[in-house]
Amino acid sequence: MSEKKATRVGYGEALASLGDENQRIVVLDADLSCSTMTQYFAKAHPDRFFDCGIAEANMVTMAAGLASVGNIPFCSTFAVFASRCFEQIRNGVCHPHLNVKFAFTHAGITVGEDGATHQAIEDIAIMRTLPGMTILAPCDAEEAKRAVYAAAEMDGPVYLRLARLATPVFSEGMPFEIGKANVLREGGDAALITCGLMVEACMKAAGLLAEQGIEVTVVNMHTIKPLDEDIVRRLAKEMKLFTVEEHSTIGGLGDAVAAVVAEHGGQLKKIGIEDRFGQSGTPAELLDYYGLSPEKIAGAVASRLR
Repeated sequence: MSEKKATRVGYGEALASLGDENQRIVVLDADLSCSTMTQYFAKAHPDRFFDCGIAEANMVTMAAGLASVGNIPFCSTFAVFASRCFEQIRNGVCHPHLNVKFAFTHAGITVGEDGATHQAIEDIAIMRTLPGMTILAPCDAEEAKRAVYAAAEMDGPVYLRLARLATPVFSEGMPFEIGKANVLREGGDAALITCGLMVEACMKAAGLLAEQGIEVTVVNMHTIKPLDEDIVRRLAKEMKLFTVEEHSTIGGLGDAVAAVVAEHGGQLKKIGIEDRFGQSGTPAELLDYYGLSPEKIAGAVASRLR
């Protein structure tokens, strides 16, 4: 691990570079460019940046129009505001399968002191319901950059889930292929399938478990839709599975994995936010309170394996 950098910063940096290489890239933001980091693109390519104001639904409709004439729009706002423009995403982008990318930041409870109203813990569930929507949740800033390029290369709507919190960068050199998970650690006692900022937490939890003689596999499931079902089926035959996500246990990564396990067999425990809202507190306090700190994850796994 090296420097700490938020995935939203990786997104902003990649977007500016991508704009240098591809004149079809346009960026829209809902008056939050200093937070979503689209400010980097705005500075480098002001003629292709559109600040739509606090009007997310209009922003999505504008992006649909831009995509319909051959552009590749990236739309950005806070993830919690995704519900404001769900109808436009559904009917204006996904139904006609337009080439719009949604990069929504400040997802999960690590928004911290902003509290429950700004902590998106249902955004993956919302986006998973939409036919043709690809969902990417990069684990660090470097993977966020690769996810941006991968999203731009594919045709169709993409949701990039990005975080506010600066976290260690550890995925340098790690391959990134949409729909293909990365195994970061091998172990035969259980598997932790995770995404986003929880990848680092799960790697630390794996180290704590190893001190207890429990060896676990850690899977970076950076693509939640389409899910890498092959790796889920393989691991489910060999060991117990745990999903770990900074999201509600309803409708997110856990349920995506559960659908595969239900069809093909295996044992699964979902670790996440249990049918409740977040609250105000520091990111570290909230992760511990909701059972998502490395220590709490390790404890949940160990108790299930006893």
